Amino acid sequence: MKQLAGWQRFDHLIGKTFHFKDYYQTIAFVNAVAWMAHREDHHPNLAVTYDSCQVEYITHAIHGLSENDFICAAKVDALFRL
Repeated sequence: MKQLAGWQRFDHLIGKTFHFKDYYQTIAFVNAVAWMAHREDHHPNLAVTYDSCQVEYITHAIHGLSENDFICAAKVDALFRL
């Protein structure tokens, strides 16, 4: 968690809200996250508004957090910085 700036732990999941200038940038980010999630075969919960996207990771198979949740969270951060 120390390496994931802005991510918070809520019980058995980690989450972060990303903010954007407009809807187009938000949806572009959502599409990039969806592409990455498909490639990783690890899909976050997404809550999308006009200018933000909340991303949450949990490994449902173990009802908690796995190493893959933290790896994918770091990859989402990298997408945001592009």
